[in-house]
Amino acid sequence: MDSLITAAARALAAGDPLGALNRVALRDDAPALALRGIAMAQLGDLVRAKALLRNAARAFSPKEAVARARCIVAEAEIAFVSRDLGWSAKALEGARAILEAHGDRVNAAHARYLELRRLLLIGRLDEAERTLVEIDPAPFPPATKAAHELVVAGIAMRRLQTKTARAALARAGRAARDAGIPALTAEVESALLILNTPAARLIAGGKERLLLPEEIEALLASNAVVVDQSRYAVRDARTVVSLARRPVLFALARALAEAWPADVSRGTLVARAFRGKAADESHRARLRVEMGRLRAMLGTLAGVSATSQGFALVPRHGREVVVLARPVEDEHAGVLALLADGESWSSSALALALGASQRTVQRALDELAAAGKVQWFGRARARRWMTPPVPGFTTTLLLPAPLPSD
Repeated sequence: MDSLITAAARALAAGDPLGALNRVALRDDAPALALRGIAMAQLGDLVRAKALLRNAARAFSPKEAVARARCIVAEAEIAFVSRDLGWSAKALEGARAILEAHGDRVNAAHARYLELRRLLLIGRLDEAERTLVEIDPAPFPPATKAAHELVVAGIAMRRLQTKTARAALARAGRAARDAGIPALTAEVESALLILNTPAARLIAGGKERLLLPEEIEALLASNAVVVDQSRYAVRDARTVVSLARRPVLFALARALAEAWPADVSRGTLVARAFRGKAADESHRARLRVEMGRLRAMLGTLAGVSATSQGFALVPRHGREVVVLARPVEDEHAGVLALLADGESWSSSALALALGASQRTVQRALDELAAAGKVQWFGRARARRWMTPPVPGFTTTLLLPAPLPSD
């Protein structure tokens, strides 16, 4: 490898894409194309970067398997940043295996962390956690250690383990400073900001207030009965009753919890759960049936008692009942939560991350666009959706957990 290629590679490793381009911008050999592609990616021109890396991979000879594998890893990172979640995980896994077989453990680790970040993005926390425990970051350089800790923090934040997340981000910050890469330091600071901004609203006793992630964690560990809108569940510190597949029951539980300790009239419950304008006899009959189902589902958490006006929630052992709601009430809050990271998403990527059909997501995007809440660019398969971050609120913590399998 000649001196210019070596100098450009070192500039890229230090987070200096312009310095790298100054050395290889006019060259079209395979190593220069690869470095130019990575430089353009760091500068934000992802379309050009992807094209350069594909040209580089084709230009390397079959004997240069490691160089080709590195191009695949770089292209996978571009796909992740551009939220193209349909890129081939098998191709990345194959590239990682080649890198490991040839002793390039640092780039192999980088490929593994890309896999983990994709798993985080689509909510597969258990799989990400199982993979993470197999990796020892000790032998890696500071930049790779920072990537490791960012994944640790990401898992902890999605599980609302705030102390673990803060400790991981502190280690990531030290590693990023040791690496001397400003973009990596900024990523750590952005992740830390999530822990310092409201992530939910507490509704109790007819009053509302915003909660930080630490406060949410403390609430879920308390003795209170919590109707959790983000995960469509009723829970306390020991028991979680999922109503994710029972939207009518969840609507009834939330209405009762918001009014607790008072009761809720039958007319109000019909309007909230069935969207009926008036409670006729058929609505009343259906309401009795659904209340019976809710009473059976809640079990040891709370009972549901009939009153002269309607129904009331009765927690076991005299505990408090509260509602944990999203900070922003919107029918398509999950879509907005993903788009609030400031990246451009395809509808297929949003569908994968949310566990919904692409058509459902497309309808939501059309409604949000009509309301001026999102915008798009590109045509057909190249269309991407984005929106500015929601001011003052977290993003991924607003997302519901993946639905339980049947």
